[in-house]
Amino acid sequence: MSEGDSIGDSVHGKPSVVYRFFTRLGQIYQSWLDKSTPYTAVRWVVTLGLSFVYMIRVYLLQGWYIVTYALGIYHLNLFIAFLSPKVDPSLMEDSDDGPSLPTKQNEEFRPFIRRLPEFKFWHAATKGILVAMVCTFFEAFNVPVFWPILVMYFIMLFCITMKRQIKHMIKYRYIPFTHGKRTYKGKEDAGKTFAS
Repeated sequence: MSEGDSIGDSVHGKPSVVYRFFTRLGQIYQSWLDKSTPYTAVRWVVTLGLSFVYMIRVYLLQGWYIVTYALGIYHLNLFIAFLSPKVDPSLMEDSDDGPSLPTKQNEEFRPFIRRLPEFKFWHAATKGILVAMVCTFFEAFNVPVFWPILVMYFIMLFCITMKRQIKHMIKYRYIPFTHGKRTYKGKEDAGKTFAS
């Protein structure tokens, strides 16, 4: 491989200015994401605010219903992945080896591990709203459709999908939310420590 053949390299073997710019931009973006991780409520409020702004924009423009429908389907898929366990219990039923969800009170407690963690769910949902917002600036995405049919189809799809998911939760006895579950705490700090 000759000098300058690798991606992002300039003629002299050093990374190009464009490559360094986008690398630095990615690092700044990741830094902001890392800083926002502990603020769950604030992140979701911002996402709901963006969603509200998007809905107002679609209402005022009276168009881009197909983009809104695609955004709804995308969010539904994210939500189902958020509610689903990382390892599907129906697949574990066939094989005797490997972990399974506890079915009796005296069995070992195993926490619910999601297929899509909350942070990734938030991040993907927010990016989806931003992409849909950008699409509303281009007339090419304004496909004329009769929007009440899309609304009815989405409601039916939501009900059928959630019914299937709830049946799955009941059959394999798991709850994807931590509210009301038993929590264990370690020993409280005794206060002063004694130096020897």
